[in-house]
Amino acid sequence: MPALCTDCLQQFQTGARCPACRSPRVVSHPELWDLTIAHKDCDAFFASVEKRDNPELRDKPVIVGGGQRGVVSTACYIARIRGVRSAMPMFQALKLCPDAVVVRPRMEAYVAASRQVRALMDELTPVIEPLSLDEAFMDLTGTTRLHGKPPAVMLARLVKRMKDELGLTGSIGLSHNKFLAKVASDLDKPRGFSVIGRAETVSFLRPKPVRLIWGIGPAAQDTLDRAGIRTFDDLLRWDKEDLTRRFGHMGERLWHLARGEDYRRVSPNEPVKSISKETTFFEDITDTDLLDGHIWRLSEQVSSRAKARDMAGRVVTLKLKTAQFKTLTRRVSLHQPTQLADTIYRQARALYDQSGLRGPFRLIGVGISDLCAAADADREADLLDPGADKRARAERATDAIRAKFGHDAIVKGRALR
Repeated sequence: MPALCTDCLQQFQTGARCPACRSPRVVSHPELWDLTIAHKDCDAFFASVEKRDNPELRDKPVIVGGGQRGVVSTACYIARIRGVRSAMPMFQALKLCPDAVVVRPRMEAYVAASRQVRALMDELTPVIEPLSLDEAFMDLTGTTRLHGKPPAVMLARLVKRMKDELGLTGSIGLSHNKFLAKVASDLDKPRGFSVIGRAETVSFLRPKPVRLIWGIGPAAQDTLDRAGIRTFDDLLRWDKEDLTRRFGHMGERLWHLARGEDYRRVSPNEPVKSISKETTFFEDITDTDLLDGHIWRLSEQVSSRAKARDMAGRVVTLKLKTAQFKTLTRRVSLHQPTQLADTIYRQARALYDQSGLRGPFRLIGVGISDLCAAADADREADLLDPGADKRARAERATDAIRAKFGHDAIVKGRALR
């Protein structure tokens, strides 16, 4: 059976250890040299960047997130062992891991690191579909002749270079379509390299829970539970027509995924259509002051991402999900594009006030869309809000100070709610 050492890239036949360097980090599979669709996911990306940039944090539990009333954005694997998870309230995370080092997000640093990783990926294939700053699909079909090595070897080389040259680690999922590649990349994190071949697809999926499907959240899971569908094996017992009749378009998609079929292509250079951030609460929230703090922090994160990408948006969106899993989305079009946190927050807060809903809520999200270059944003004074220009100048000054002295150099009071 073909085997590969992910440490020294030695190719050999099946063995528990690499015959060249004796490393146990070996991946072996009958289809190892034939599969070409991959999903790359950086490991605890934000926390990993913080540890790379500050070696004193290397052996400590690190949480990237807000203050006591904020939520966890990313937790390193040391903190995850203690039970800390993304979107968990910070007070809960600190109860589980009181010795954690809490670091405010630095989106500019994460964007810069993401670009470095992307540059390494570009050397492998032009067919790259980014999903976020830290993950992407790759199609390496036809690249064996170009590189003189099969895709599996080049992917192992990619994560090795990420660690050696950038100080970051990543996990690889390799399969014959996007769905299975994404599933595979989560099987053995961190620093994993997992393979799902064609021959084993159905037998691999059969006992797995359907929540493995990307996009199946609590509400969809509840709907499937009521239909007696909890595993892929349950899905396989349904006819396509019955699934479609019961669940519409999603039913047809589920029928194909139950058999490991995914015909979507890896689409390179997809334009960014929106920038958004949402958080799911550990406990449902009704308190308007707490929700206001979340709206501000989400607005600030969306603004940071827009500034890091040199983009702005003309449409501001607020997303709310009630305790009963009902999703409400509200949008407003601005008279000019913006990337300012203050403007995004004020519009999102106004949308919340206008919604008439007061919870309890289990999720809230803020985003901007109808994107354009930042040069076209925030150019005109708001005649209906004389203080807007002053606040904009203050925000730009805050950005400059944070860039020089760190994000914690200036913190708004509402961010502590």
